[in-house]
Amino acid sequence: MRALTEAEARVIAVLLAARPDRERDRLRQIGVPRSTYHAVRRRAYAEGWLRDRYVPHPVPLGRPWVTTLVARPYADRLDRFIEVVGSDPGNVLLWTGAQLSISVSFHTKPTQPSRLLERLVSERLAAPPLAVTVRVEGPSMPVYFDFEGLWSHLAGLEGTLAYPHGLGGGIEPGAEGEPGLSPHQLWAIHELLHRPFVAADQGRGGHLVGPFGLPFSQRKLLARGWVTHRTLLDPSRLPPFQGKAADQVVMVSGAPRAGARPEALFAILTRESRVYPFLFAVGPERWLIGALGSSTPPPADARGARRPVLPTLREFLEGIEILQEAAAGFTAPVDHRYDRLAESKERAAPAKP
Repeated sequence: MRALTEAEARVIAVLLAARPDRERDRLRQIGVPRSTYHAVRRRAYAEGWLRDRYVPHPVPLGRPWVTTLVARPYADRLDRFIEVVGSDPGNVLLWTGAQLSISVSFHTKPTQPSRLLERLVSERLAAPPLAVTVRVEGPSMPVYFDFEGLWSHLAGLEGTLAYPHGLGGGIEPGAEGEPGLSPHQLWAIHELLHRPFVAADQGRGGHLVGPFGLPFSQRKLLARGWVTHRTLLDPSRLPPFQGKAADQVVMVSGAPRAGARPEALFAILTRESRVYPFLFAVGPERWLIGALGSSTPPPADARGARRPVLPTLREFLEGIEILQEAAAGFTAPVDHRYDRLAESKERAAPAKP
C-alpha cells in the first residue's frame, strides 16, 4: 500500500471537519492549489477513504435514546449475530470483525436495548456484551464517529477546525415550542438522509453529496441542528502517512469513579496524552471510548513526551475493559444507514421523559 502525500493528508483533514466553508477558505486553511484539492477530494471518495452522511438529531425523530453495543460474537454464530443485530429496529451502524463488533441503534424507549441483549444471550450468539445507552438531549455523546482530531494529529496540523462532533445535544424547538416534525419537515429529513445513497445509485461521486445547493427547507434543518452533514473516515482503507498509521480500533469502557467528569478526561486525553477519541458515550453507570491506534510504534513526536494513557484512564474509571482489533478486519454490514430512521412518512412525535 502506498503512503499518502502531504497534500492528501491536508485535504483529508479539512474534509473531515465537514464545515460549510467556502472553497477559497478551505484552500487557504490547507495551503494547496485548487486543482490539487479537487483531485485529492475525488480520489478520497473514489478509493473509499471518505464517505458523506447526513446524521439526524435523534430527538425530533422520537428516538432520544442511543445505544452503543460492543460485543465479541462467537465465530460459528457470526452470520446469525449480524442478522439479529442488523435487523434490530433503529440500528444504523454495524461493524463486525473476527473478534469484535460495534453497533449503534436509536431507540424510542430506554428498555428497548434489553430485548436485543436477551436475544444475544438466549441464542448464544456472543460473549456477554457491553451496551451503553444514553439519552442524547444533553452532552452524553460528545464525540460521535469524528476522526478529525486524530487525523489532524497524524498529519501534523496545528489544531482542528470542528472536532469534536457529537450526537444530540441542545436543539432549537419548532414553531410550537416542541422539537417535533411537520409532514414537510419529515419529508425534508427523509430526502437528506437518503441523499448519499440516491447519489450512489445515480452514479454520482461521493464528493458531490455535500450541503452546497440544497433546497431552503433542507438548509434550514441543517441550520437548526436537526440534521448534521458529516464526512466520515474508513480507517480500514486509509493508507499510512509518513510512517504513521491508524490501523487498530480500540474500545475502552469503565465505570466512572466518584467525582469523575467526562469533560476533564477528554481534555487530558486530547491535550496531554494526544489521544483523540472518535467515539465517547457517557452513560450513568459506564463510559465508552472508541479510538484508533497503531500496530507499530509511531515516529517520535516533535512535541515531546505524552502523558501515559492507561494511568490517566485509571484516574477516572474503574473496572476498565479494553478490546482491540485491526481496522482492516472490520466489515460494515450496516454503514451509517440513517435513512433507515426515515422510512416511515408518519409524523414522529418527540418522546417525553
